[in-house]
Amino acid sequence: MYRARSFMPGRRALVATTATLVVGSTYLYTRPAYADSQSVPVTKKRPGPLWSPPSRAQMLEHLRTSGVFVHRTAEGGPEPGPVLKKEEAESDGDDVFDLLIVGGGATGAGTALDAASRGLKVACVERDDFASGTSSKSTKLVHGGVRYLQKAIFELDYEQWKLVKEALRERRIFLETAPHLSSMLPILLPIYTWWQLPYYYAGCKLYDFLAGKENMESAYWMGKGKAMEAFPMIKSEGLVGGVVYYDGQHNDSRMNISLVMTAVQHGAIMANHVEVTALHKRPDASRGGELRIYGATLKDRLSGEEWNVRCRGVINATGPFSDGVRKLDEPTTKEIVAPSAGVHITLPNYYGPKTMGLLDPATSDGRVIFFLPWQGNVIAGTTDSPTTVSQNPIPAEKEIQWILDEVRNYLSPDVKVRRGDVLSAWSGIRPLVMDPAAKNTQSLVRNHMINISKGGLLTIAGGKWTTYRAMAEETIDAAVKEFGLKPNGKSQTDHIKLVGGHAWSKTMYIKLIQQFGLETEVAKHLSESYGDRAWTVASMAATTGLSWPLHGVRFSPLYPYIEAEARYAVRCEYALTAVDFIARRTRLSFLNVQVTLETLPRVIDIMGEELGWDRARKEQEFDNSVEFLKSMGLPEVGQVLQDISSDLKIKANHCGKEEHQETREDLERRLTNDVFPPQQKASNIKLTDVAKAHGNIGTLGITNTEDAQLYARAQFTPDEVTHLKQQFERFDFDHDQHITKADLIHAMTEMGYDASSELADSILREVDFGRKGFVDFQDYLDIAAGLKELQLESAFTHLAQLDSSRKIGHEKAQIGPHATDGGEKREERRKIPVERSGGGT
Repeated sequence: MYRARSFMPGRRALVATTATLVVGSTYLYTRPAYADSQSVPVTKKRPGPLWSPPSRAQMLEHLRTSGVFVHRTAEGGPEPGPVLKKEEAESDGDDVFDLLIVGGGATGAGTALDAASRGLKVACVERDDFASGTSSKSTKLVHGGVRYLQKAIFELDYEQWKLVKEALRERRIFLETAPHLSSMLPILLPIYTWWQLPYYYAGCKLYDFLAGKENMESAYWMGKGKAMEAFPMIKSEGLVGGVVYYDGQHNDSRMNISLVMTAVQHGAIMANHVEVTALHKRPDASRGGELRIYGATLKDRLSGEEWNVRCRGVINATGPFSDGVRKLDEPTTKEIVAPSAGVHITLPNYYGPKTMGLLDPATSDGRVIFFLPWQGNVIAGTTDSPTTVSQNPIPAEKEIQWILDEVRNYLSPDVKVRRGDVLSAWSGIRPLVMDPAAKNTQSLVRNHMINISKGGLLTIAGGKWTTYRAMAEETIDAAVKEFGLKPNGKSQTDHIKLVGGHAWSKTMYIKLIQQFGLETEVAKHLSESYGDRAWTVASMAATTGLSWPLHGVRFSPLYPYIEAEARYAVRCEYALTAVDFIARRTRLSFLNVQVTLETLPRVIDIMGEELGWDRARKEQEFDNSVEFLKSMGLPEVGQVLQDISSDLKIKANHCGKEEHQETREDLERRLTNDVFPPQQKASNIKLTDVAKAHGNIGTLGITNTEDAQLYARAQFTPDEVTHLKQQFERFDFDHDQHITKADLIHAMTEMGYDASSELADSILREVDFGRKGFVDFQDYLDIAAGLKELQLESAFTHLAQLDSSRKIGHEKAQIGPHATDGGEKREERRKIPVERSGGGT
């Protein structure tokens, strides 16, 4: 039976439902109308088809000269000009950058776009790559927050109400400004208690009402039959019905890159892999001689070069790393970030429908979990647990197992939820913050926070992807006031379409197919990842040498990423490392770590051609990528050790057998010496290994080892399936494709056991769960899987020669070798032991 769920007693829920409808109805008549979104002109026109951004080298030149050669314009953003060699000394009268933004995630890139579109001279630097942190590791939703709405209602919290309302407005703007990267997504709330149906339905309708004219589609309820039809994988037992509401979904790192390129188009100077190592201060006469920040030291992390840059103000938009930058300003300042880890996993597409997500509003420990289709696969998450700040946090195995356990709770028993189905797993750090200016500095802010230090460092922290634009607008408003800047006007980012969105349409991919001869799946992918810039990507596509498709060589037949994307990423999107490409320009590492490993050599070869890498640099790129993939679910020896140790405990508990228990020392010795010889450890795999194998590296690079099966997606290898078929055919003596009672009697007789109709009946009932009177090949595979995973032995597995004492698929050690022996021990051997007969059937 599905576990009982309840947010509150039924009576309270019904009262809440009534109150919700009353409040919602009132709001319909009192909600404000928003101004017409078409009344404000856009500052920049659509970039032409031949537009290409300035190179990274040009960006660094402007950073070295503090933006002196970036020219202001009366309308729109500034225009970077050619950098001339300056012989004269720096002067206080130089027209330097208005703002230096530290951090190239959603907030930093959004703030750079807002500033540049107002005519301000702005530079934005990122220590790693754009979107390398939390901005690429989100739940991929653009949402107002149904959970926050519930809290606003039951706690009568008007501030929470306003936050949801703002997020819903931003959701609409998000989908309008980046239509190619975001879309509506219906999300199902499965209902297993009758009174929850009106409760959740009323809540979702209020969510619609609060959105007002920004609403997408109206929420609706459905009965059990329709719910099963919409989401066939859901558990049917106890299901009452479901409520469907609509939210937005997007491709987060592609959205971030689009923000970066749009900021560049509007005149911003953007540079990744550039770190701020120091902040510089000097007395400010206008503030009574206070020491104020006027510049910073920058370091190119690729070349090691350092230089100083001057500016009028510095904005700290580094998310979970905010405290590190704040301590460059004030070394003794109190930390304000309370980092929280959110783990997500990627599962194969058969775990859910392609066009509908699922929300589990009450998990076993009260957290909420989303189950969403994304980029052809399914993602599930998220968790919420305290963590420490690191660049690439590794998802904890216990968090992965928790998500899998919750997935099992609401999926049909037909869907076997297995650890090997986890194609990737990642942990994003949510930067929950405490406001140092608040009375209670220990309490977390509800949304985001802007803080300005004595030295003039403006920190923007907190928030979420959906509200990045509003946060950026508020940040620049504060910067204009604090630093005395003179923009051309107010923020216009609620009307600025991002690069790629101007000429995009849902049917644009058809033209790509017709003009370039691309596969349909590839054309759709390019259209929905690059928008109208897909024409440029497609023009770089190599010919396939086939009659169809004509262009577009894939990295892997499993995913629609083509080789031309790597060239485009280097030339037009500032991709400088292999990780930049596999994680942020494309989403391959988020979708499938195994495929990423297999395609890495080709990715590195193409990027090496574009960037002039030698052999040593290519090998270093591969090693760095493997290290990064550990944060995406690539297991290390120690991780596999923990997994298998847990697996052994499960087996021992299930079977009650002491022989399955091992000490940690024994297990570690077995894994180190047997399972993972040095040349086969995933963490030690090399570029030459993958290249020589032409990508055929086995499961996650752990080749030819029994324990690699833990991470394998298929239950059996091809050899094992062949062997199981042969076993089934031998067992099926009358060759009717069914193992019946007659076959069991024949097998017992052949093996020298005392056969009887009653005993055969008992053995068959033990494994014939469908009460069909026979076992077919699919049932036979299920029985073999149970034996392989959990050592579930029985009289049937004994007769079928599926003995757990040997590997399935091995011919040696056949059962019944003494069937023709004579003597006193013969009869004892022919008695089926109690433990093999299912407890004495």
